[in-house]
Amino acid sequence: MKSLFDPKDNQEVIDRILKVDVQHAPQWGKMSASQMLTHCEAPLKVAFGELKLKRGLMGVLFGKMVKKKLTNDLPFEKNMPTDKAFIVKHDPEFESAKNNLISLVKRFSDKGPSALISEPHPFFGKLTTEEWDKLQWKHLDHHLRQFGN
Repeated sequence: MKSLFDPKDNQEVIDRILKVDVQHAPQWGKMSASQMLTHCEAPLKVAFGELKLKRGLMGVLFGKMVKKKLTNDLPFEKNMPTDKAFIVKHDPEFESAKNNLISLVKRFSDKGPSALISEPHPFFGKLTTEEWDKLQWKHLDHHLRQFGN
């Protein structure tokens, strides 16, 4: 499995983000390209502790089970549910959204594991460094494939 901590793999994701075009339509789902880029910022901000979400009952009851499924080596399935806090209803300015996401992805590699919060994930609970990394990689890969990259 690739890693956002690995500079080579991190650059691969950035190169894929750079290929996203404002005119690209999703192969599944309803987000525009700029909404997808902004949506992808949210999990990274959670990992850095910049976006604080409360742990809900669903996470307490099902978080460990879902975490096990999502941290395997298979790509995420299409049209998976997402936290309401990650839904982007407005249409962000495309180039700003792209640059913001690239900046967060770079920080993941540049700062390394020390940049990750030690608090439990709001849905999955306690995550190891490897689980944080795998979830971020798979989430970005999922949405970049959604837009043909």
